[in-house]
Amino acid sequence: MEVILAKHAGFCFGVKRATHLAFDAADRGGDTYTLGPIIHSPQVVQRLEEMGVKSVDSVEDVKNGGTIIIRSHGVASSELEAAVQAELEVVDATCPFVKKAQEHVATLSKEGYDVIVVGDAVHPEVQGIVSYATGRVYVVSSGKEVDRLPRMAKMGVVAQTTQSFEHLNDVVAACLARGGETRVYNTICDATAVRQCETKKLAGEVDCMVVIGGFNSANTKRLAQICRELLPRTHHIETAGQIDPAWFEGVNRVGVTAGASTPKWLIDEVIARISAIDQDKIG
Repeated sequence: MEVILAKHAGFCFGVKRATHLAFDAADRGGDTYTLGPIIHSPQVVQRLEEMGVKSVDSVEDVKNGGTIIIRSHGVASSELEAAVQAELEVVDATCPFVKKAQEHVATLSKEGYDVIVVGDAVHPEVQGIVSYATGRVYVVSSGKEVDRLPRMAKMGVVAQTTQSFEHLNDVVAACLARGGETRVYNTICDATAVRQCETKKLAGEVDCMVVIGGFNSANTKRLAQICRELLPRTHHIETAGQIDPAWFEGVNRVGVTAGASTPKWLIDEVIARISAIDQDKIG
């Protein structure tokens, strides 16, 4: 059985940067916290906890000072201000692409635009981006949702960094159809687009797909969705221990990809597990 790993599976630039900052902070010792999970990988969060880094829900949960790490998805502007006011040492691990989306929202609001964010309203990245608006701001996931918004003379559009270009295009088309001035910033991360294109191609060339990444990871869930649309034999897992050997009955080629928050060691364990299952079948 041939196992084919997508070229760009696993950590993207922003996540790699965030984890390096977090582990460096952990190595320095002292009271260290992350404001929310550093990335959407329970396994990485657990390793940091084992090094003494605690995940907290708000700055108010930090009672005795120390270092607080801002997660890769970013946080609301008020939370960042609270950390500074509490005189905590702040390690800002916000992905630079997310930071750019936050800056665009702040600028659009300042210039009198009503802001439309394309994304998942409950996702922490989107909640953080929205907080930088000083005027009206709306979160939508499709063009149909745009049609339900109030009339706007000036619309500014940004996207959650892990959104698909199809979703962004759909929303932009709906905004243009409403008339008025529309300014669009494409804030989708290139790493997301590359992974989605690679995954789509790979799913069309294999008998079974395994997608590795946190069940709470938006970009990983999107990869799994793309695969399932092309190949029903798609399995989304977090760890090698969740693999069922029955998945590979009658399979000649297995495709493996992973979300942008998935560390290499988890990918290696999954590939090793699949290879061991194949050897057992031969034996």
